[in-house]
Amino acid sequence: MKVHILDDWYDSLRGLPSFALLEGHEVTVWTDRAPDAATLAARLKGAEAVVLFRDRTAITAELAAALDGVKLIAMRGQHNHVDAEALSRAGVLFCSKTGREAPSTSTAELTFGLIIAALRYLPEQIASARAGAWQGEAPLGRTVAGRTLGLYGYGGIARAVAGYARAFGMEVQVWASDEGRARARAEGVSVPESREAFFAGSDVVSLHKRLTPETKGEVTEADLMGMSPDSVLVNTSRAGLIAPGALLAALEAGRIGRAALDVFPAEPVENPADPLLSHPRVIPTPHVGFVTAETLDLQFGDIYGLVNAYAAGAPVEMINPEVWTPVPS
Repeated sequence: MKVHILDDWYDSLRGLPSFALLEGHEVTVWTDRAPDAATLAARLKGAEAVVLFRDRTAITAELAAALDGVKLIAMRGQHNHVDAEALSRAGVLFCSKTGREAPSTSTAELTFGLIIAALRYLPEQIASARAGAWQGEAPLGRTVAGRTLGLYGYGGIARAVAGYARAFGMEVQVWASDEGRARARAEGVSVPESREAFFAGSDVVSLHKRLTPETKGEVTEADLMGMSPDSVLVNTSRAGLIAPGALLAALEAGRIGRAALDVFPAEPVENPADPLLSHPRVIPTPHVGFVTAETLDLQFGDIYGLVNAYAAGAPVEMINPEVWTPVPS
């Protein structure tokens, strides 16, 4: 089959062991992002299977209708960015492995690394040392132990971060859905009496929710303005959890001391002057929470398995099975 892989910005997938699973297929890997649906559709002309790199490309109704010859879209995980009904209308099978996954250790590790980097002013300390100003220019760091970490959301990644935090001597508290708060209490984790108390009482707030229509923008400007002036906000989840403009407003008002962000409203961010990317009190990383060799190898091994199952005439993990017509034996 002619297989196209989208949005491998690191050009990393060809060097992973799992890539051998595509042996025998004609594979094209795209390492940049198409500027619009028309350009992308033109790129994919002649492709039979398209592999998505998580949610980096949205499959809209416009794009689905423009696909020429594509028979399969394959990915792993949740797929709010894919219009499955439009793919059905276009006669394209959509397969995604969506079962419960183990928490992303790589994302949890980056989260806690950003917490340490923010509290200890590591980017500033590194820049100071390289400038020859030995302990001369960077702000004085703060001890991690004894700080209160507020986890906004309480799924698998948040639990992993909580474990790291306790190992470093932090106190942990949680604000989440009713179910999440109940689960936290059952596990002996502190839950404040109110949402306001959670934001006000956390030295560090780390966001750990999936982005859905219900959670979009649910962290408001009022929430962030309720944090202490020397607090830290960490977001390795999704930028859309925060209401548009709220984070920048809180930073400009001095209500958040620092933010450490692995996710941004529009990615990739290629403008160095982007107001969040360039903000002096933001530590930015380019959405690499899940981007490690081990994690990508595991995830794409699963996706290549979907491609091979389709090629063998026995597709699995079908989201729109009504499109599939088995070939008579």
